[in-house]
Amino acid sequence: TYADYRDQLLSWEECAPMVAPYCQQLGFPGESQDFVTNLCDWLTLTAEKVDKGFPENKALVIDDSGQPVLKRHVAKEPTPSARALESTVLDRLKERNVIDVLCNVAHWTGWNRHFGPLSGSDPKIDNPGERYILTAFTYGCNLGPAQASRHLRGAVTPHMLSFINRRHANADKLNAALKDIINRYHAFELPKVWGDGKTAAADGTKFDMYDQNLLAEYHIRYGGYGGIAYHHVADTYVALFSHFIPCGVWEAVYIIEGLLQNHSDIQPDTVHADTQGQSAPVFALAYLLGIKLMPRIRNWHDLVFFRPSKETAYQHIDSLFTDVIDWSLIETHWKDLFRVVLSIKAGKISSSTLLRKLGNYSRKNRLYQAFRELGRVVRTAFLLRYISDMELREQITATTNKVEAYNGFSKWLFFGGEGVIADNDPEEQEKIIKYNDLVANAVIFHNVVDQTRIIRQLKQEGVEVKREDVATLSPYITSHIKRFGDYIIDSDAIPEPLDTSLQI
Repeated sequence: TYADYRDQLLSWEECAPMVAPYCQQLGFPGESQDFVTNLCDWLTLTAEKVDKGFPENKALVIDDSGQPVLKRHVAKEPTPSARALESTVLDRLKERNVIDVLCNVAHWTGWNRHFGPLSGSDPKIDNPGERYILTAFTYGCNLGPAQASRHLRGAVTPHMLSFINRRHANADKLNAALKDIINRYHAFELPKVWGDGKTAAADGTKFDMYDQNLLAEYHIRYGGYGGIAYHHVADTYVALFSHFIPCGVWEAVYIIEGLLQNHSDIQPDTVHADTQGQSAPVFALAYLLGIKLMPRIRNWHDLVFFRPSKETAYQHIDSLFTDVIDWSLIETHWKDLFRVVLSIKAGKISSSTLLRKLGNYSRKNRLYQAFRELGRVVRTAFLLRYISDMELREQITATTNKVEAYNGFSKWLFFGGEGVIADNDPEEQEKIIKYNDLVANAVIFHNVVDQTRIIRQLKQEGVEVKREDVATLSPYITSHIKRFGDYIIDSDAIPEPLDTSLQI
């Protein structure tokens, strides 16, 4: 974290043989001059297309001062048949408590098999699978060992729950358990009605903490001390990866790292975010890694649009552009840009560490300036698409709404301890967020199982179920979930076999 990041990069001699195959894989020209020419042509064609289509773009208005204004999109109301389907599904959902959900999902996916002694030896405790489920519930719902043990009717002691968390679980094991749930979830047909898994959204939500803490900071937007759980959620509603970060950090620093750390079968190539999820260097790094960054930016019209050259002029949108791209800067530092990207791909340095360093050294770091200049190209091209494509704006809004809904859903399951993370150890704090993701993804998984079963039943009863109505459903249903009471595992209860087909 505190070392000179330049010492951690691969040398150009190590990178040179990898450049051509990497560029071929992503469709980039393999030489600096060709790379810059390709970028210039892309920006030029994008701007010309937007300028040509401006008369037909009824949603965009440019006033006399050159200020662009986008008309608000009116959300579509659900159809009567969609409301009827949602009501029927809610009526037929069986009441379940969180423990039963975790047990059933463990039976179907085996997620708890990844827990065990950190040494790799066999567990020496009784009923390890059952106790791993109880531990995930204890920390994922923020009950804490003492409180959870009281509700479990003596099935396990507080010491045992704490011991399993400290000695049998870490962030890697939790990520592996989450991967099992995500991969099995991806096999269902129902989530594919909601999305194809190629798009994700990233957003942060504040969790309260005690202020005498190394990570805790006062968050000016949320108010109060705490840390930020930064989630990456697929367009199929499932959470792919999460970080726990300080409130003061610019969230965009972690937006790429979350995609790189996701090793599940769902591999998005497009990521949406809000204003905190973007900056010019982040746009550049995402572009070089083959990731399409498409955020929903507040006050986007205040950003600078860059024209390809001083001589370039447009008939309708010329007033949008107030500066020019310095192509020579990108060409001069072309090798440095690819050194950074190939070093990240090789695991020599994390994207989050690099983006923090580039921001800190911005005034005297030419590499930062090259990333910023490339990012200006990519961001200008994106903004031009954003103001001209209504469908793109709808997609960005819909997907970012999903991650915001997930934030509320996961916090609803984080009901113990008044929602305050009491542990002061940064590693334990990270684990608690991943435990919470594990519980939330398990409930999402089980809701999809139940919804799939209900839709099949409706089809067998002769009820017409339209695909567009199914698309309005969501797995973030909580009305049938019991959070409180006595939590008991019934080891003899075996859930029904899985059937992933939907038949619509």
